[in-house]
Amino acid sequence: MEGVTQAVNGLSLNNSRKRYRIQVSNTKKPLFFYVNLAKRHMQLHNEIELSALGMAIATTVSIAEILKNSGLATVKQIMTSTVDIQDESRARPLQKAKIAILLGKTEEFDELMAAAAAEVRGGVQGDEHN
Repeated sequence: MEGVTQAVNGLSLNNSRKRYRIQVSNTKKPLFFYVNLAKRHMQLHNEIELSALGMAIATTVSIAEILKNSGLATVKQIMTSTVDIQDESRARPLQKAKIAILLGKTEEFDELMAAAAAEVRGGVQGDEHN
């Protein structure tokens, strides 16, 4: 019985770490809205998951590449699948491609974000003096 209790306690510890998920749409918000949202949430969480269906997959890959190429994130995992979407006009469910990209902070993340914030503050102060 003690072994079962330890196993259950171990499961609850592993499941307590939840990922922060951003569901990307290519019609609702512009690309850099999601880039900035990802940056803000990476300040709070060590890793985030970008998720998208269908045509939004290209937008999601672009977001991940922007974050990766700017030195803010590393790609930890890429998961692909298909999901069944029920369409009222069709009798059968429609299958859509799905992607989930797990991103983690780089070691330089905090330094890069602080430098970017200082640059913005410097630009705002410079504008006030003109």
